[in-house]
Amino acid sequence: MRLTAIVLGSAAGGAFPQWNCRCPVCALAWAGDPRVKPRTQTGLAVSAGDGHWTLINASPDLPAQIRATSALHPRGGLRGSPIQAVVLTGAEIDQIAGLLSLRESTPFALYATPASHAAVAANAMFGAMTSMTRRAVNPGERFTLAGGIEATLFMVPGKLPLYLEDEAPELDTESAANVGIELQRGGAKMVFVPGTATVTEQMRERFAGADVVLFDGTVFTDDEMIRTGTGQKTGRRMGHVQIDGDDGSLRALTGLSARRIFIHVNNTNPILVEGSAERRKVESAGWQVAEDGMEIVL
Repeated sequence: MRLTAIVLGSAAGGAFPQWNCRCPVCALAWAGDPRVKPRTQTGLAVSAGDGHWTLINASPDLPAQIRATSALHPRGGLRGSPIQAVVLTGAEIDQIAGLLSLRESTPFALYATPASHAAVAANAMFGAMTSMTRRAVNPGERFTLAGGIEATLFMVPGKLPLYLEDEAPELDTESAANVGIELQRGGAKMVFVPGTATVTEQMRERFAGADVVLFDGTVFTDDEMIRTGTGQKTGRRMGHVQIDGDDGSLRALTGLSARRIFIHVNNTNPILVEGSAERRKVESAGWQVAEDGMEIVL
């Protein structure tokens, strides 16, 4: 075993079903339809098999995710955790709010770009994180996590966190506020991009050398939230490329040899429904849809 990842959560912000939503997909979940499975907000745990784990992002659902994942349970002495570090791919609420659940005096390191560190530091609540060591990492700079896992953050097109953006956010520009992460160990390579406004040539080149790609599956169509009456923004305006269509990720990432998994799936997205036409379309193209608890071993 060179690299293991556990999908702690696979839904977009708000989880699935979203607490206040009865869109067509959420309505199935509230009715207990067996074709849909509840999902918590997106996060990963990665390890080299030595009992030490690194979290990629810390969603508001993190306490429940830890309880549901035996590998992350405390063991040994009175206090402690196998969680050694958290790496952020951005500072959206659904990427950082779970940090507050790690404040009970067990040390861990927080790796993030200077832009994400600044967003966290600007909120006084995170001043309570006295056992958290903050380590700034610039995009493109390689750093080492527990078990000798080599990690690199890389910029992807997107936007600032919702609470920091203006009325007309720049979506095509790559910045350190929104990044993906590449993880390598012993020749195995995994890439995780939970949010990107488009697929770039540089992204395709990076994915070409990967064993596994976990990619932004927020919306199936760009106007999905507008059509379902659940929002007024397109997927792209939210910083997420759609799956379907000429400009979608399904077409843009055709031909990859890597195992391909859609993650960060919004509650409105019909690929959450097993057997739906949309689910069949992504599966026939060689993609999987992430579920909470999914384990990936390389």
